Amino acid sequence: MTTLKTTNLKITILLAVLILAPRGQAQERLNQPRLATRVRTEFLHAWNGYKKYAWGHDDLKPLSKSYHDWYAEPLLMTPVDALDTMILMGLKDEAKRTREYIVRNLSFDKDISVQNFEVTIRLLGGLLSSYQLTKDKRLLSLAEDLGNRLLPVFESPTRMPYRYVNLKTGKVRGNVSNPAETGTLLIEFGTLSKLTHKPIFYDKAKRALVETYRRRSAIGLVGTWINVETGQWTDTDSHISGAIDSYYEYLLKSALLFDDQDCRRMWANSIAAINRYLAQPVLHDLLYAGGNSGTQVKEPELWYGHADMNTGLRTATTYGALDAFFPAVLALSGDLERARRLQKSSFKMWSLYGIEPEELNYDSMQVTSSGYPLRPEIVESAYYLHHYSMLGARMSGPQSSKQLDPDHYQQMGRIMFEDFVKYCRTDEGYAALKSVVTKEKADSMQSFLFAETFKYFYLLFASPKRLDFDKVIFNTEAHPMQRQWPAAR
Repeated sequence: MTTLKTTNLKITILLAVLILAPRGQAQERLNQPRLATRVRTEFLHAWNGYKKYAWGHDDLKPLSKSYHDWYAEPLLMTPVDALDTMILMGLKDEAKRTREYIVRNLSFDKDISVQNFEVTIRLLGGLLSSYQLTKDKRLLSLAEDLGNRLLPVFESPTRMPYRYVNLKTGKVRGNVSNPAETGTLLIEFGTLSKLTHKPIFYDKAKRALVETYRRRSAIGLVGTWINVETGQWTDTDSHISGAIDSYYEYLLKSALLFDDQDCRRMWANSIAAINRYLAQPVLHDLLYAGGNSGTQVKEPELWYGHADMNTGLRTATTYGALDAFFPAVLALSGDLERARRLQKSSFKMWSLYGIEPEELNYDSMQVTSSGYPLRPEIVESAYYLHHYSMLGARMSGPQSSKQLDPDHYQQMGRIMFEDFVKYCRTDEGYAALKSVVTKEKADSMQSFLFAETFKYFYLLFASPKRLDFDKVIFNTEAHPMQRQWPAAR
């Protein structure tokens, strides 16, 4: 009788083979323009479904063919999130019509309490990136109006923001927040500050980021939940997953976008602690081709898990779809070797069921949360690593960059895109999955599908001329902010 352990070992070995020679097609030459066109076609398929059944609302519900609004009144989440992707895809007429609809119909003068973090990364970020791409000052005016309405969140005793604010009255609520929500604001508020020449936006968001960092533990880690009025941690679990993830992302990206030396120092200190306490090599049996006969070589996989922020002791061996942003951040920081290894682990997670689960126990390789909300992070990391592999192929850089195969990450992206279409496409859009095991669909299609997932798939295959990677910094919603600012008025 075959034991469970033996079965798991066989599955692991099979997965290793698949990862190293994806589905027997790794040598197939990619038709990059054709793939980019396919992504654009699927973008339009989902966009047309939104227009048909949810126009003027926040999101499409693709199974019931109806709509979902985040609040009592819609804020046009999908049009704003989708606009810069349309522009980058060269959909000029559709982008122009969408832009005109936004400037004529979007108003923030609403008596509704909104989540500061989500509105900042989706709406403020989307308006700012689209303004930079079009120079339409009406978009900047909308962004400035929104920024002003969000400012009351920073008026806590610690200067870390409350989670919610009423756009009309300025009333705030939600005193227990997390590092992602307190520290993922500087790219958007900082860009707004540079474009409007109003320092208040930069200063408020940076103060929130610094105050979050100041409350790290003695070993350099932050926890999951913190009271913004008292500054006390209410949950000391530390990780790179949801509720913390983009806090670390913004330390590095703010340093690069604004040449902010404080952010650079905070990033350097933080990544040292992350790599010391959260990174974990795991030894699974992997089968590699070696010479003519093949040899079995054991190489530790790289994963990032959970630890107590004060002691550094391991608390969980889980990694998920949200964590898969980290290879991109590692690559952006110059740590290409860790980025490469972690992306391999992320793709192994994807390959278990042909699409990634929300969370996996990487020690047992068992799924612990089986949903798939159409997340983009693993595609984002493939895009970053492809960029740096191309750079390494053109230049004689460090040895780590020479180890990156320029074709490998596009092949990986092709497989993921085909899986994505196979399991998530519907008659009128794309649907999240309730379970990657059963592939049962959920009636949800959030706006980040347009802002992030389709954008990163497209950029992975499209000509680099579509967007100069080295001249932008993407916010956590994949809205590109240009690294140039207008002179003072």
